[in-house]
Amino acid sequence: MLSNTDKAYIAGFLDGDGCVMFQLVRRKDYVYGYQVRASIIFYQKTVHRDHLEWIKEQFKCGYVRDRNDGMSEYTIVGIKSVHDVLLQLAPFTRLKKPHVSLALRIFKALPKRFTSERLIAVGKLVDEFKGLNYSKRRQNTAATLEEFFNRHDSP
Repeated sequence: MLSNTDKAYIAGFLDGDGCVMFQLVRRKDYVYGYQVRASIIFYQKTVHRDHLEWIKEQFKCGYVRDRNDGMSEYTIVGIKSVHDVLLQLAPFTRLKKPHVSLALRIFKALPKRFTSERLIAVGKLVDEFKGLNYSKRRQNTAATLEEFFNRHDSP
């Protein structure tokens, strides 16, 4: 169990050297053709990788990898893991408070059973991350989903 001091430290780390992301990922093996992917990524110079390893140990999920540019990343992927982490950090975030708030709205909007309409509605919330994260490469949007469902018979 993390202390509030540790949660505040990690939330500050997320505020300064982290990212909260949601993406619509094309998945041919999914009934509706797309997955809603949630991620949290913490960045740090590889010489300080031990800080990322410590955070990973606190949450018991995700992985740490070294990049080729002298940086390391601690990545948490998955709706449940990201939700659990953000619930713990939410009261302590400052710069990422809009990201966390939007993420919690998305989690609340995720239906137990998807329909094409529900996936598009969640996709519109996911689209709001574009402005928060200055995304330049986002290709799949709610409009992409609508086009996909117009071209295919949705289940």
